[in-house]
Amino acid sequence: MAHIQKLVSVFSLQLLLVLFALDSTTYALQVGFYRKTCPNLEAIVHATTYNYISGAPTLAAPLLRMHFHDCFVRGCDGSVLLKSTANKQAEKDAIPNLSLRGFQVIDAVKSAVEKKCPGVVSCADILALVARDAVLMLHGPFWEVPTGRRDGRVSIASEALTNLPPPFANIAQLKGMFASKGLTVKDLVVLSGGHTIGTSHCSSFSNRIYNFTGKGDTDPKLDRNYVAQLKIKCKPGDANTLVEMDPGSFKTFDEDYYTLVTKRRGLFQSDSALLDDMETKAYVTTQAITHGLTFAKDFAASMVKMGNIGVLTGKNGEIRKQCAFIN
Repeated sequence: MAHIQKLVSVFSLQLLLVLFALDSTTYALQVGFYRKTCPNLEAIVHATTYNYISGAPTLAAPLLRMHFHDCFVRGCDGSVLLKSTANKQAEKDAIPNLSLRGFQVIDAVKSAVEKKCPGVVSCADILALVARDAVLMLHGPFWEVPTGRRDGRVSIASEALTNLPPPFANIAQLKGMFASKGLTVKDLVVLSGGHTIGTSHCSSFSNRIYNFTGKGDTDPKLDRNYVAQLKIKCKPGDANTLVEMDPGSFKTFDEDYYTLVTKRRGLFQSDSALLDDMETKAYVTTQAITHGLTFAKDFAASMVKMGNIGVLTGKNGEIRKQCAFIN
C-alpha cells in the first residue's frame, strides 16, 4: 500500500512539473496568428494607418521609430505606449522619447480593431503592423509581420535612457547595444537606413556644428558644405527647428541615406560612425554604389528580427483594452 502511495506521489509530482512547463512555455510569433480570432486585422490596420499617413506622410518616420524604441526597451511589448502615473514616469516621458509622435494613430487603430475583435489583439502587435504599413506607404518594402505578442505592464523612463542608442553614439557603443538585443552588425547598418525618412530637431546634432569638442569647433567627420547648410537652418541654441535627415527625399523610403553617409552628410554622429567599421562601411558603400540593390530586402529581414526582441507570448503579459493604460 505504501509502495502504491509513493508511486502516486511521484506521478503527481511529475504531472505538476509537466503542467508548470506547459504553463510557462513561450510561444514563437507566427504570421497569421489572428487568422481565426481576427481575420480582417491587417486590413483594418492598413486602412486606418492610410487615413493618417495619406494626409500627414511625416508621421511615418515617428511611427517606425516608435516601434524601434519599444523593442529596445523591455522588448516589443508596447511599453513605450503607456502613460506615466502619479508614482512612476513611463518610457514615453524619457528624454529620447519626447520627440515621438503618432500615438493618436496607434490609438485609432486599436479602437478600430477593438470594434471588430474586442480583447484579442495586443497593442504591441498593432505597433509592429502600423510601423510596417507606414514604411510601405512611403514606397518602402513590405514584409510579413509575425504576430502573437502580448502587452507588458511595466514602463520605466530610466530604462529608455540606458537602452536606446543615442545620436552621439560611436561605432563600438552601437555594436554593443545592438548585440545586447541579439542583433548583428549587419542589422545595425541596415536598420540605420531607416533614417532615410523623417526629421530631427537641431538640438540632436547642434554640438556637431557649433561645439564638438567644447572649443567652438565642428565635427571634422562632417562635410564642410553640409555644415554651412545646417548652420543656416539651426542657429545656436535652437531646439525647435526640424531638419530633414535625408534632404530632398525625407518622405520617400529609399537608399539615399547611404549615399549621404558616404559623402560625410550623415546628420548624427551615429550615422557617421558607420564609416568607422569595416563591415558597416562596406555595406554603406555597396548600397550607395548599387542604388540600394539589397536594401529593401535586408531592411524587411532586419525588421522581422527586431520585432522578435524580448516578446511576451502565451500567458505572459496581457491584451490591453487601451494602449496607454494597463488593464
